[in-house]
Amino acid sequence: MPETKKYPFHEQFLKKEWSYPMGAVLLAFLAMLLVLVTDQAWGVTGPLAIWGGKFLELIGINADSWEIYHGTLAKYNFWKNSTSLTNLGIVLGALLSTLLAAQFKIKKIKSGKNIAAAVIGGLLMGVGARFALGCNIGSFFSALPAFSLHGWVFGIFIFLGAAVGSKLLTKYFM
Repeated sequence: MPETKKYPFHEQFLKKEWSYPMGAVLLAFLAMLLVLVTDQAWGVTGPLAIWGGKFLELIGINADSWEIYHGTLAKYNFWKNSTSLTNLGIVLGALLSTLLAAQFKIKKIKSGKNIAAAVIGGLLMGVGARFALGCNIGSFFSALPAFSLHGWVFGIFIFLGAAVGSKLLTKYFM
């Protein structure tokens, strides 16, 4: 029987879950590095409205004339927008991590309730991010180290929202 090789680095850093402190330190380091490289705080949702407008233009709707865009869609360049590139890096990094850990799976949808919960939750998160003028990254993770009061207010309400959402999820969707 052939001998199987062990790969300690792969097992330790790609297959095993990292501790919360290790993840927190790494996340803080990467956020600091992002500020040093891009000269702006970490954010995610900023370009999402622009992507939506660009999509509308692809299907023939002149969204650039809307008051919300004021002609910014014509000037937007994905490859020169650091937040868009960071978002792409997050998605590709998550995919790469999943593939390297051999954890990629296409799962069967269990029920219509799962779809409804995902759609409703996603819509509520999107609406909340627009009302807050940012997601939990820009409005919380980047705000707290800057000693911004809105980060603390956001943190309180995201905690309350998660508690209410968890109760609704277990009551109506599980």
